[in-house]
Amino acid sequence: MSRLTWDEVGERRYETGTRKGVLFVMNDQGGYGKGVAWDGLTGVTRSPGGAEPNDVYADDMKYLTLMSAETLAYTIECLQYPDEFAPCNGTAEEVPGVRYGQQPRKAFGFAYRSVLGNDTLGNKYGYKLHLFYNSKCSPSEAAYATENESPETITMSFECNCTSVKISEDVSTCDIEIDSTKVDPDKLAAFEDILYGTDASVTYVITEDTSFDSGKTYYEKVGDDYVETQDATMDSEKTYYEKVETAGTDARLMSPADVIAFFRAG
Repeated sequence: MSRLTWDEVGERRYETGTRKGVLFVMNDQGGYGKGVAWDGLTGVTRSPGGAEPNDVYADDMKYLTLMSAETLAYTIECLQYPDEFAPCNGTAEEVPGVRYGQQPRKAFGFAYRSVLGNDTLGNKYGYKLHLFYNSKCSPSEAAYATENESPETITMSFECNCTSVKISEDVSTCDIEIDSTKVDPDKLAAFEDILYGTDASVTYVITEDTSFDSGKTYYEKVGDDYVETQDATMDSEKTYYEKVETAGTDARLMSPADVIAFFRAG
């Protein structure tokens, strides 16, 4: 036990920034399609609502307070949005480059990253991942103005509302935050490979074969490169490699229950 202290070195934290936006459009089966990058984010505003007190009186006194259900809305501000967001914004495109509006709006998931900073490491302290589920956006306005000596870009703003999904029988939510300074870094890296997808890769591993297999291609390392061997038989003085190609993976939004289970797993 010790006396409380304030403003210790390294404990002065802050949050800033909006980057790495990802859109996941919901498909007709209620799942999310592959994620697409959302460039041009300028801000995301989280707006919780509900949770309002309702006082109940009995015995000529305040007996208890009931709280209304909590809701969540958020606003995406941006300079542009991915083409895949068009159906979420109520527009359809039957001919490339020609869109029309006032159509049913598709639900979607959305993710972005903010920076966590402190007084010693600045913006390198860490970051948060923010995940929103089961969202729908309302119509928004865009103001077009004449060009002048002080040009400005058109900023779009989309007001989005979420509907909660279950984590367990008694718990539901429509947003999750993941703090890089508190979760296991290896799990976080693996999770981001799911959230952001992975590139195809090529690696070379030492072969376990003791003689050449006619159905395989073998390589030798020359400097930093791997070149196909010209040997007809294996030379015991050399090291031979096989090429392993790994396909990339699409960005995917895990359900809230799966996210919790992913980080809880030992």
